[in-house]
Amino acid sequence: MNTESRTFDLEDRLIDFALKVDEIVEKLPNTKLANHLASQVVRSSTAPALNYGETQSAESQRDFIHKMQIILKELRETRVTLKIILRKPLLPCDSVDSVLKQNEELIAIFAKSIKTAKSRLS
Repeated sequence: MNTESRTFDLEDRLIDFALKVDEIVEKLPNTKLANHLASQVVRSSTAPALNYGETQSAESQRDFIHKMQIILKELRETRVTLKIILRKPLLPCDSVDSVLKQNEELIAIFAKSIKTAKSRLS
């Protein structure tokens, strides 16, 4: 598999993740907490896909790493929000668990990519 197809696979995965989070958001009850979390998680779960496009035109290795770190930050924020939704509980666990698992996988991918990119800095 070449680098370009992996790039688009990851982009598609980030888009699919954002859409899965949206499915959760649409099921949340109409409460102050749920509405606040919904607004927050919509932003943090869509930001990785939107920012990923920017990594493709990074101006330097350091710029690439910075953009990847922003994606990682947003994924971690999404993870915390999903955990709050589970702990409250605002939705049944089975509605959120698979998305939380996808979130953890994406965090691992981006953390590893950042580590690799940093190791290549001269």
